[in-house]
Amino acid sequence: MKIIDNLLVDAQFITSPNHNDYPNSDDISLLVIHSISLPPGVFGGDEIIQLFTNLLDPEAHPYFKEIEGIQVSAHCLIRRDGLCIQFVPFNKRAWHAGVSQFAGREHCNDFSIGIELEGTPDSAFTAAQYQSLAILTNSLVKHYPKITRERIVGHCDIAPDRKIDPGEKFDWQKYFNLLDFNT
Repeated sequence: MKIIDNLLVDAQFITSPNHNDYPNSDDISLLVIHSISLPPGVFGGDEIIQLFTNLLDPEAHPYFKEIEGIQVSAHCLIRRDGLCIQFVPFNKRAWHAGVSQFAGREHCNDFSIGIELEGTPDSAFTAAQYQSLAILTNSLVKHYPKITRERIVGHCDIAPDRKIDPGEKFDWQKYFNLLDFNT
């Protein structure tokens, strides 16, 4: 995946209104991996896209009432088949981390890129997702060299009291073995 003008050339781009400017775009130095499914445990629908674009119908499912009005986004979503959808240009701050801290710094949205994997913390991710995530990560690391192997984390690592994603089924070793850090 090639990045040109802060967008992935090979990805579908759907604009999310849930972003703003980084305090310092030269400070992008963390990659946060998440997992999401909407409704919980259901894959393949448009509900994640609707959530990230503020178009989720709260009447469409009981769970959607619980998250009504929430304004969140990620830079990218990787579907179960490996398809990557970008919602926020990489030079803009996506609203993915919430209350968070990494290496003594709070507000991880201020210096991170957020990638969502379609899945749940207790379901296995697909080979296509690992492959797409690795290709995306390798591109991001080339574009943002402050993102090192040690600065690639799960949402659970930056918000351990609130979040468990990407979850116990995410195979970190499999993912790291696909990255260019190993060559």
